[in-house]
Amino acid sequence: MDKHQQQAPELTEHTAPWWMDGREQREPHFLSKGLNAFWQKARNWLLFPLRQLDPLECSEAMLDLLAWDRGIQRFNNEPLSLYRKRVKYAFANARDAGDVAGFKRIFERLGIGWVEVHERQPNQPWDVITIELADMELAGNQPLLQVLLQHYGRTCRRYRFQVVYPKQLRLHAARFSGSYQVFGAKLG
Repeated sequence: MDKHQQQAPELTEHTAPWWMDGREQREPHFLSKGLNAFWQKARNWLLFPLRQLDPLECSEAMLDLLAWDRGIQRFNNEPLSLYRKRVKYAFANARDAGDVAGFKRIFERLGIGWVEVHERQPNQPWDVITIELADMELAGNQPLLQVLLQHYGRTCRRYRFQVVYPKQLRLHAARFSGSYQVFGAKLG
């Protein structure tokens, strides 16, 4: 159920009073059922345009129109679900572009896992930005990463990917104590 459906008032099911129908269901019952069905359809008709403005649920033709409006172009072999997310978060991503925390939020919104962004590192040229990613993220999302850097990256900057291989580490804590004694000896 989408957010517009949740915010719209519910239509309760009305039934005809018992004295109109008697013991068996007659015309008033069927008339009330028909009216309920009609108003349910009318409610859906009124909610349809609102559903079309939601990039996660609209038709693909409407999605392309919304993408054009927001300056998003679909790259080759891009999954529809990812394209929908890029269109939905286009404004927020444009707002967040330009700083390290915002860049991390862009990657998080689009479902890319762990990301670290490093600027102005020692022994590196000032215009190189290093993006650390897990190996699986870089391999599976290379076209997306190129599009994101082209669209939201800073001008006059060079980007370099650094692959990180995450390794699970288990660390146990325990109490350690001991006693130490020193004995001095003297000759003579």
